[in-house]
Amino acid sequence: MGRGGAEHDAVDAALGSVPGRFNGRVAVVTGAGSGIGRAVARRLASEGASVAVLDVVGTSAAETAGLVTADGGTAFAQPCDVTGEDSVTTAIAAAADRLGPPTVVCNVAGVGGFYRTVDMPLDRWQQILAVNLTGPFLVCRACLPHLLERGGSIVNVASNTALMGQPYSAAYCASKAGLLMFSKALAAELMTRRIRVNVVAPGGVDTPLIGAFTLPEGADMKVLDRMMTPMGFSTPAEIAASVAFIASDESSYTTGAVLSVDGGLTI
Repeated sequence: MGRGGAEHDAVDAALGSVPGRFNGRVAVVTGAGSGIGRAVARRLASEGASVAVLDVVGTSAAETAGLVTADGGTAFAQPCDVTGEDSVTTAIAAAADRLGPPTVVCNVAGVGGFYRTVDMPLDRWQQILAVNLTGPFLVCRACLPHLLERGGSIVNVASNTALMGQPYSAAYCASKAGLLMFSKALAAELMTRRIRVNVVAPGGVDTPLIGAFTLPEGADMKVLDRMMTPMGFSTPAEIAASVAFIASDESSYTTGAVLSVDGGLTI
């Protein structure tokens, strides 16, 4: 059986932040208006980072920034469509101007959904790849001039679907597997430049994105067993704790790695 709400609450309560771990750092977090992105922004801020909260929904970004400041942290909210080159360039420039040059970059923004491949609309395929793969490229590219001067850490949030096939998820799997290899290629390119690039690969997470994954009518339940784990869904806070660890200096000798946080699904 999976974990229930009370057990999730108990786990989250035990995930204490590490005070001062990101003191003096400026972090950029995409998709920070809700779910994992919001949890990452709050976690990094609780550990001393000044956080640029980026989300395509500006009001959601502002809500997250408000939560950060209410907790005593520093945040700057900026609307950003990660699929748009101009939007990303503007957002990163605004963040650097407001908070200082970023040295921690967390690409969390993502979209997905279940589709029979034979019925997959081309525009939906393109959107999933644009958000999940092109978006991290554009954000990394915009942040790299700052990172190349100062060093830093990039964490790209992929998925267990980057490591295993999942039915009715061809576009999502392709985008997340592409993100994994983009991250490894970037890690190889930058390993002598004091820039680390790593991947956190969650399994099922209890976030609003889950609502987009509605099975197509008549889905074959026999092929869905590979998507289940007895540990159930994780919470955003559990993923944020892993992102903070691998982004921090505690992981100073780690680059090009994939940290699976999926309840053992990819064992």
